[in-house]
Parts: sequence; C-alpha cells; structure tokens
Amino acid sequence: MPVAIDAMRARNPLLGANRMKLGIFGTNGKGAAQTLVPEAYRPSWQASVQTAQMADALGFEAVLAYARWKGYLKGQPSHPSGITLDPFTWCAGIAQATRHMTVIATSHAPTLHPITAAKQSASIDIISGGRFALNVVGGWNKPELEMFGASLAEHDARYDHLQEWLEIIQRLWREEAEFDHEGRFFKVLRGSSMPKPLQQPGPPIINAGGSDRGQRFACEFADVCFLILRSEDPADIAAQIAEYKEMARRDYGREVQVWTYAYCVQRPTRAEAEAYLHHYSVVHEDGPSLDAWSAGVGSQTRILQSPEAVRAFRQRFAAGAGGSALIGTAEDIAARLDQLSGAGLDGVLLTWVDFADGLHRFAEVMPLLETRGLRGPFEPAPPGNPPTERTM
Repeated sequence: MPVAIDAMRARNPLLGANRMKLGIFGTNGKGAAQTLVPEAYRPSWQASVQTAQMADALGFEAVLAYARWKGYLKGQPSHPSGITLDPFTWCAGIAQATRHMTVIATSHAPTLHPITAAKQSASIDIISGGRFALNVVGGWNKPELEMFGASLAEHDARYDHLQEWLEIIQRLWREEAEFDHEGRFFKVLRGSSMPKPLQQPGPPIINAGGSDRGQRFACEFADVCFLILRSEDPADIAAQIAEYKEMARRDYGREVQVWTYAYCVQRPTRAEAEAYLHHYSVVHEDGPSLDAWSAGVGSQTRILQSPEAVRAFRQRFAAGAGGSALIGTAEDIAARLDQLSGAGLDGVLLTWVDFADGLHRFAEVMPLLETRGLRGPFEPAPPGNPPTERTM
C-alpha cells in the first residue's frame, strides 16, 4: 500500500511543479567532462559554494554530489578523476550555503552500512530543512570496492543487495519501534535510528538503473529515475521515457519522474559552441582517463552492450559523462529543453567544463524557459531558519 507523503516532502523542490526541472552535477568532484583544458572545473570548497549559490539563485531544483573513492587510472591516486569530496558531508555543508534547491548525496551500497546511511541522510534532511534526497547505486568501479574488501557482485545480484539495503534504510526512517531484520545480506538486531528525517516517509530516492534489472529497481523504488538517452530522435526519446513511466504505473502502481544528464556548451552562436565542444572534448580530451574508463567501468556496465558501443560512447563521455548535448545559443538550448519536455522528460542535471562561466551564461536561458511554459517565475526563499515542523 502506498505511504502518504506529508506536507514537508511535498515542498521539496525536486518534487515541485516546474515541467522542466534543473540541477547541476558533480561539483564535489571534477564534474563530468574528461578534458585537460586549463579552465576545467576543479573541486574546492570555495568553488563548490560559489556554483551551488549561483544555481540556487537561478531557481535550480537540485545539486547532485557523486560518490567516488578512487580515480580511473591504476596506480595514480592523485589523478583528478579520483579527487572527490565526500558526498554526505559535502551536501550537509552545501545545504547551509543554499536556501532553495535539494542536495542529493550518492551512496554505493557496498561501501556504507544501511544504518549509517539512514542516520547520515536523516541528519542532512534536518540540516537542510527537508531539502535532501538520496541517490542509490548498487555497484560501480571494481577497484573502488576492492578497497573496502568487497567484490563487485554479478550484475543482477547488485540490485538484490541494493534492494535489501534500501529497505532497511526506509524502515529506519519510518518506524518508531525497534525491529529485527535477517535477510540474505544483512542482519539487524533491534534496529532503530533517531531522529527521523523531516520528510516522510523519507527523502526522495534517486536511481540510474539502465539495464532491464536496473530499470525494474528504479521503477519500484525510486522517485526520480535517471537514464542516458539512447537516441537524439524525439520519438525514440519519448519511447524510452515512456518505458519507465508505464512500467512504474503498470507493475508497481507508482508515478516516477524521469531525468537525464546533459553537458551544456552555450555561446553567442552555434558555430562557436560546436567549436568549443571540439576543442575541449577532442583536441584536449583526457585520453588516459578515457582509456581507463573504457577498460574498467565502461566494460562492466550493461547499459553499453558491446565493445563497439563503448568505443562509440568515448567522445560523448569525454564531453560530459555520456550525457545528452545542449549545444548552441540560449535559444537553441531552450528549444532543445522544450523538445525533451515534450518527449516526457521531467528534469536535467547539467554539467559544464567551467561551471561558474556556464551558469553565468545559462541565466539567459531561464527567462526563455518561462516563456515556453517550462518553468514558473522563481521567488527566492525569505531569510530565516529552516522549517522544523517535525518534532525531533
């Protein structure tokens, strides 16, 4: 039986009314572009706060911090791909530096016990005033998990583990009484976690399952399903998005949002934008990092079904984590977002080579999205303390 959503959770901007929601991706690390250009974003606390506050002032709904414990290059721990601030502590800090948008922490289930994840998530939800969401991942990069003494399980088994892990967390968020749990992967005696999150039945769940098993997990458990668009054709995009929304309704009686990732290159003309895309993602690609990704993570995922698909994906990954392209003028970008919304997409996580420059330029796009009916006018939250409706 579906659990009622309270007023606190309904105010989370991630669940708001804008037809095209916006977020920024990966500023606790180097972002998504695999490039060696000198202007590329580098993670620091100052840069994290600056970009989060810029997006917050524009009315963006979310900022997502990814989890990474080791870079792609074997034996090179100081490579930029591995320099990443912890997503949970980062989100707690960013929540205090912003007033509107949702902070999303990513957790790889094999690296964090569910009791710890439940407590950390509830704490950030309280710190943020009910602006937290949790991005859950069943497994990622084999060398990272090996640092924890955990093996990278067979693909579908990762989702079995993730499901039990998440079910424990959600019980800890909801249930007042202690409970016992003995499953395939976890044993919990007299489980309890206090205080509870402000949002009930808990913060929204995000998942990017792209395989058949991953899609089923996302449709059953996630509020927001992230996917990598397989085509640039609007009809194909609409069909891919509809698969998720229809499966969630048909098989699980749920409504889900569908988001994607996109790298954004905005310039006064489309020709200038395309020239800069080539400059950073081809001429100055981070070749060693891309080679290591292709041989490691790229070969482990079921989203890319063949070595040929991995190779074809390389330049797209160099441009921005394999996301979709938003290239051209402000009007070009607004028109593409309108097209994606018409195909059923609910939101986009954006990434730029230089986030501060990109967000400054993107301010020109925001009124165009309002004109197209994709977003309403944004009114910043008034000064004051975060809401504390729920007794802790």
